[in-house]
Amino acid sequence: MSGMLEFEDALGRLLAGAHPVGETELVSTQAAAGRVLAAGLLSAIDVPPLDNTSMDGYALRCADVPASGSRLAVAQRIPAGSVGHTLAPGTAARIFTGAPVPAGADAVVMQELCAVDGDAITVNHVPHVGEWIRRCGEDIAAGAEVLAPGTRLTAAHVGVAASVGAAQLTVFRRLRVALFSTGDELAMPGEPLKPGGIYNSNRYTLRALLEGLGCVVDDMGIVPDTRDATRAALRDAAAGNDLILTSGGVSVGEEDHVKPAVEAEGSLDLWKIAIKPGKPLAFGSVRRSAGEGAAAFIGLPGNPVSSFVTFLMLVRPFILKSQGAFELRPRARGLQADFDCKGDPRREFLRARINETGGLDLFPNQSSGVLTSCTWADGLIDNPPRHAIVSGDTVRFLPFSELL
Repeated sequence: MSGMLEFEDALGRLLAGAHPVGETELVSTQAAAGRVLAAGLLSAIDVPPLDNTSMDGYALRCADVPASGSRLAVAQRIPAGSVGHTLAPGTAARIFTGAPVPAGADAVVMQELCAVDGDAITVNHVPHVGEWIRRCGEDIAAGAEVLAPGTRLTAAHVGVAASVGAAQLTVFRRLRVALFSTGDELAMPGEPLKPGGIYNSNRYTLRALLEGLGCVVDDMGIVPDTRDATRAALRDAAAGNDLILTSGGVSVGEEDHVKPAVEAEGSLDLWKIAIKPGKPLAFGSVRRSAGEGAAAFIGLPGNPVSSFVTFLMLVRPFILKSQGAFELRPRARGLQADFDCKGDPRREFLRARINETGGLDLFPNQSSGVLTSCTWADGLIDNPPRHAIVSGDTVRFLPFSELL
């Protein structure tokens, strides 16, 4: 669209201005979920460290069970955490899940397929070599890189780190983000609403999004709608933070003071982005005192859905890159649209959810002021400009599980 940045151009400019934090710290593996790994993790051990059984049953030699009904003496018992002795021919070892398979055994028969008779068993199954045995190192080999630098650690990642004995991990420090809203019309939940007032939902939404990304949030609340107050807030925010994030006040009206305040304290580009919801977004920097560099600045639109969507699609990848992460873009799914929708000249991010048949339903009111559309939805449909959707079409769906 004339005079507007396309989404990919805006994202490219934002990412070009995102500089990963250089500082790292050593943290307990138990506390590392949500952090970004700064140094790759190599395993010093094989996982599992020994051949072990994945079933409760009997370790034996396949050669000793040529046919169903073969009878073997039970010569030893091996619980998890114990190591048995070499299995003698013609015998079996009672064994429990996770226990090392004794030398000489080449299969495990699950207990349900064996009949116990005193100190012997009748094996009612002809086993094959390797049955129910997890081989040494089949998950992780000693010396292998199990986690790469730039990995944003999930519960599964920290579990893998623990499985190779890593008690601590080297991660990038948390990104420090100052957050404030502008607008004399804003009130906090719990306060009475004055005529013309609205509750400040963006403060709660954005703070939760930032904390979900592992940021340290400096919540500066609501800044009065004056240029001097806005400039003072920007100076305070820049002093101890990497990024300043605001909502509202990024237009060019007489009461929109963020733009001139940022320009006075640093530099600013005000973009009109060809997306819906969204459109206005400000990106720049705010100088720190005494020549200590600058904090990045992003100003989001004030409408709650616009603020939410532009954060997910533009601010989130900026933050991830600043944290040192290497996966910045959400993974999309191709799903069937079970609705009709007219196209828009701008690229749309439509709130939709998955229905019982696996298709997508569209929230009926896609207004940028209807925040309930974001709680109803399972994600966003990324719809190209001027693209009408007809029921049965396959659309590009971005689940919130990829974005939150």
